[in-house]
Amino acid sequence: MALDFRRADHLPNHRNGGQPGDPYDLPRQRRGRTPQMHGRYPDYDILEQARHWDPVTREMVLGRVHHVPEIRFFSETEAATLSALCDVLTAQDAEPRIPVLNYIDEKYDKGELDGFQFADMPDDRDAWRLVARGLDEQAAERAGAPSFATADSDVQLAIVTDFADGKLEGGAFEQMSVTHAFSLVMRVVLSCFYSHPWAWNEIGFGGPAYPRGYSRFGSPDLQRAERETWEGVEHFDRDPVSGKPEPPPR
Repeated sequence: MALDFRRADHLPNHRNGGQPGDPYDLPRQRRGRTPQMHGRYPDYDILEQARHWDPVTREMVLGRVHHVPEIRFFSETEAATLSALCDVLTAQDAEPRIPVLNYIDEKYDKGELDGFQFADMPDDRDAWRLVARGLDEQAAERAGAPSFATADSDVQLAIVTDFADGKLEGGAFEQMSVTHAFSLVMRVVLSCFYSHPWAWNEIGFGGPAYPRGYSRFGSPDLQRAERETWEGVEHFDRDPVSGKPEPPPR
């Protein structure tokens, strides 16, 4: 039976335990690409707007899709572990995936740091290497797995859950603040994930505004002001948190 996405019972606030529904119950993407080809905007492809961007912006954005950087900074073992971590954090369990780690690797290969560092943390580049080593140690201790990347998905999720809760101890994690390490990882992972056009398709983001701009800001008609003509139309008519009906887009 086809799911009725006009209902709100797929939303976390309406499910037992507050858990989100299976993302594979979302509509399949019909235009463009999203991670795993499902999402709330199945007929939206931000790359169709590329002709409206200035040349520099267009080259940069299209490069994220067509010219994925090679792994240069991390070792092969580190890359396998950290790639698996990125997939768990972004819920990417099948193709197509956004190659998040490739962009993280490029960032550190170029020496691009965030401009600050907590007193109980090493250099960000060293912290990522310690995280990789610590995750492999946890996988070996908990499941006898050769690495985090080869551990079962339930083991990976349990380790990452404890990482997020600041509960990992011993080994590499003794050399830094676990809480600040997870904060660093999430900050960089989310930055790289949501700078990719496939993620924009997934969330209905309108993309670069220059030079066309957004014309509906400040419109007295609030419903019109919410969406430009080129922005994605959501397949749902429910607020993703409250489950209450939203006014239809115009």
